[in-house]
Amino acid sequence: MNAPLKIGLVGLDTSHVVSFADEFNDSTSANHIPGARIVAGFPGGSPDMELSISRVDGYTKTLREKYDVEIVNSPEVVAEKADAILLTTVDGRLHRDQFSRIAEAGKPVFIDKPLAVCSEDAIAIAAIAKKRGTPLMTSSALRYSMALTDVLERKGRENVTGADFAGPMVLVPTCPGYFWYGIHTAEQLYTSMGKGCEKVIARYSENHDSLIAVWKDGRIGTLRGNRLGNDSFDGMVHFADEICHIDVAAAKKPFTKSLSEAVLAFLLTGNSPIDLEESVEIVRFLEAANESRESGKEVYL
Repeated sequence: MNAPLKIGLVGLDTSHVVSFADEFNDSTSANHIPGARIVAGFPGGSPDMELSISRVDGYTKTLREKYDVEIVNSPEVVAEKADAILLTTVDGRLHRDQFSRIAEAGKPVFIDKPLAVCSEDAIAIAAIAKKRGTPLMTSSALRYSMALTDVLERKGRENVTGADFAGPMVLVPTCPGYFWYGIHTAEQLYTSMGKGCEKVIARYSENHDSLIAVWKDGRIGTLRGNRLGNDSFDGMVHFADEICHIDVAAAKKPFTKSLSEAVLAFLLTGNSPIDLEESVEIVRFLEAANESRESGKEVYL
């Protein structure tokens, strides 16, 4: 049998690292995915981001003691010890710098959402990946919800005439505007519609946000964010002959596991299932939506 792929983690300040470790390192887990093992991790942590710095020590301890992950002192050492890297730093502001530090190795890199929190950084990351020949994939786990992927496989993404998604919309100052939780519904929207958004307008109140986006071909997609009520993700994908309800909670498999399976396939082959241009456009989409939220005006991407 081939030896398991050695995976490294950069950024241990998110619960996602424990999920990855459970799936790849624990053969007794119900969510175990064979073929890879996390071997090294760099803690990182952002002192000015409470949701980062308050969690990094705990997750680092869990990875070291429960999952036997070696803790190292730099992203570069992670890249040396691993065959492939998961850049899981929760603070998207750091992704450009950290990616540039590990891209030199030329090993496949998955960047956990968001790719970046401004289009300048997203474009720069894509340019670094191209220059270094570094395979790159980025995604929210919500893109891989079976509730959504099953519909698109059955009906065909090319047949989508529009889409509407809703979910929680917590706002975090250090991950500006829609980048913290809006990324999840935006990923579902783009999974359905593909790239090519032309313009977006945002409206908000204390507890709710609503985004209306128009694609260059005239199709319309919407996002709704809630800071009041339940935290469920839901949606509708429109086709000429049917409207399909997307109930994420009803999916048979956890979307986190579906994502991890897709990530592992990418890490093993170096072939991303997601167009990097689409991922960069999602960053610009959220940036434009933030601009519209501030100005109240329609913003072109």
